[in-house]
Amino acid sequence: MLYVVVVAPVQLTRQHWEEGYRRLERQRDDRRLYRQLHGYVESVTEELRRRVGSTFELRELSDCYRDADRWAQDAIESRADDDAWPRWVSTAVDAAFHAYARGARDYAP
Repeated sequence: MLYVVVVAPVQLTRQHWEEGYRRLERQRDDRRLYRQLHGYVESVTEELRRRVGSTFELRELSDCYRDADRWAQDAIESRADDDAWPRWVSTAVDAAFHAYARGARDYAP
């Protein structure tokens, strides 16, 4: 039963990440915005590499996600070229975590 308690929050978190990725992809028609959002995603991904490393499990990534709002804004702001970036923080964070999760040792689609 403990297994269910541990896995359920990770699965719920992964759903948030997937939704963020879908929000990102819905911007594909606006090339400028889409390119800009990918820059934000890359900023978050670079920070994930520093915080989580290259060998990790989904639970560890999910733990990092809990305080991502503290550090992701700084990472994105350093790359932002307009004042609208705060609107896209959650999309960039979720999309970055979604993509980064694929590198987890225990990743399964």
